[in-house]
Amino acid sequence: MLDWILIVIALAFGYAGGGEGGSTGASAIALGADESVVIGDDVVIGEGVSIGQSFEAEPQIPTGKFTTATEVKPILEMTTGNWVAVRDFNGQDLLYVTHIWSWRCGLLQMRYAINDGDMQVWPLPPCHEGTNAPNAIIESDGLPYAAFAPGSIQQVRVELLFDDLTEASASFARSDILMP
Repeated sequence: MLDWILIVIALAFGYAGGGEGGSTGASAIALGADESVVIGDDVVIGEGVSIGQSFEAEPQIPTGKFTTATEVKPILEMTTGNWVAVRDFNGQDLLYVTHIWSWRCGLLQMRYAINDGDMQVWPLPPCHEGTNAPNAIIESDGLPYAAFAPGSIQQVRVELLFDDLTEASASFARSDILMP
């Protein structure tokens, strides 16, 4: 509910978000064999996976469907505290990124680091263009969480690269994002 209130406020005041400069590219990032994590039910990122590419800014024509940085950046900037959550469940730490996935159209990339570790790229599901809800999370997208060893997540840093090449970032202490 709070998300929708913030959206209405942002739209009412014409908030377009700010941001200085952006990145014209991302470095290649690879996980070693001992750094594998499970994303959702069955997608494993581990040794041999490397994601790195250059990006170009996309046109910022508002569609009303929240598919551009112009539309999603103000929402994500106002709801930074909701970006991630940690849950201690079944003997593991689950790191949820549901909120970011829900506003992923307008993003080019999401990067994260656990406990001051190296930044890693978190694969985002595609936007479902041509549907009434392009940001919807559907079954084929997988699940928006990664599993880690129990109690291992003490801090999370997140960096978002928007499709206009601007960036936003935030750091979170476990105690601030721990779900009951």
